[in-house]
Amino acid sequence: MGDDNGGGGNTGVVAVLVIFLIVVAALFFAWRGGLFGGRGTKVNVNVTVPQSQSSPQPQSQPKSSP
Repeated sequence: MGDDNGGGGNTGVVAVLVIFLIVVAALFFAWRGGLFGGRGTKVNVNVTVPQSQSSPQPQSQPKSSP
């Protein structure tokens, strides 16, 4: 009896949620695209082994059985 709007109050809540989701999705794609520096982090993983200063030792020949 008191429902004169036919569910109009729920329509406003759904509209606000949809707008919020669109804004969040737009911000996510803008961040991924680099608009806010999303791809600015670069890690250099170049690992090198320092060479020893001593003279290299000769490699031993593999011993095979006759």
